[in-house]
Amino acid sequence: MRTAIVLALTVLCLLNVSRAMAIERSELQLASVNAAVAYADDEGLVYGKNADRRVPIASITKLMTALVVMESGEPLTEWLDFRERHIPAPANAYTRIRVSSELRRSDVLRIALMSSENFAAHTLARHHPGGYDAFIEAMNAKAVELGMLKTTFVDPTGLSVDNRSTAADLVRLVRAASQYPQIREYSTTRYFTAQFRQPRYRLAFGNTNVLVHRDSWGVGISKTGYLSEAGRCLVMLFELDGKPLVTVLLDSLGTRSPMGDAGRIKRWLTTGAGGSVAAAARAYERKKNAAYAASDGASVSVN
Repeated sequence: MRTAIVLALTVLCLLNVSRAMAIERSELQLASVNAAVAYADDEGLVYGKNADRRVPIASITKLMTALVVMESGEPLTEWLDFRERHIPAPANAYTRIRVSSELRRSDVLRIALMSSENFAAHTLARHHPGGYDAFIEAMNAKAVELGMLKTTFVDPTGLSVDNRSTAADLVRLVRAASQYPQIREYSTTRYFTAQFRQPRYRLAFGNTNVLVHRDSWGVGISKTGYLSEAGRCLVMLFELDGKPLVTVLLDSLGTRSPMGDAGRIKRWLTTGAGGSVAAAARAYERKKNAAYAASDGASVSVN
């Protein structure tokens, strides 16, 4: 009886393997101009689309910011102050955080990741040992250490178009960041109420990636980004058939396009269906590719 059960299970496993091997995959259709997909535990890419093109990465930058913060060893319980005079001009974007108020480093990092708070990211850099400039140096040193040889950083927020990387390089960054439980937790927090002091007040924050709200995705790391030059961006680590998959999506037109691309990648890997994208996304991609070809790799913006 036991032998029969073992044989039956063996046959079932072989059938499942055969089905997986028999999947005929159509050409994957993505709205993102640049992309890379890889299993977290394997070298190499499962899929790449302009994966080695250097482009602005907007707030995806904050994932490296988080990595440098964690590796600095500075206490996460320390209270950090927010100072207006230390914010560079581009960072004067909308923020609800009151100047001179304080928040614990752990919560500053959390809102920088989950809600892409620029004031928070800048404050983390300013409180780094050696100061702001030392933080930027640490970001670039870490990129080299990880083998991200086409990556450069000039600020911790991603507001600068000179923060540039490739989809393939960012796969390396996601793998490294995933080793820190705090980064995994903070980047996938759905909602959070931060408790400030000096003065005392509260602010509620929400995650910028709608997919973290869906349990079926099993998102382990998430970071969104946007600049006009960078388009809509998303990096994620999520579970697919029990294996952690890294997905990097850079430069798409629509607000939800990266999330749609993530869904297309998931279906492509499980069913072979390549999916389809809107005509507007195709037109945007053609313009961006032409602009990159004409600019010899410089930052480009398409209206």
